[in-house]
Amino acid sequence: MTPLPTITIWTKPACSQCEATKRAFVRRGLQAGLHYEVRSLTDDLDALTRFKSMGMLSAPVVEAFGTTWGGFRPDLILSAAEQASALHAQPAAA
Repeated sequence: MTPLPTITIWTKPACSQCEATKRAFVRRGLQAGLHYEVRSLTDDLDALTRFKSMGMLSAPVVEAFGTTWGGFRPDLILSAAEQASALHAQPAAA
């Protein structure tokens, strides 16, 4: 069984930080659909409201391994990518 994505990247249209975040995950060997999923903040107003209430005022908003952050954060991207790679490298339980 293929593991579900462990990271969600919430984006908005024409967002350079969103694109930079997705490229950073790809550069670290992560694949959309396997390691992370991309969702639109403009399509999910409940999520947008939830993130704003958390103080997240810039896109993208990334949820990864119990951590949520806003904006382009190379340090947190690296940490999340390392965790995702390690998780997906483990053999699946029988």
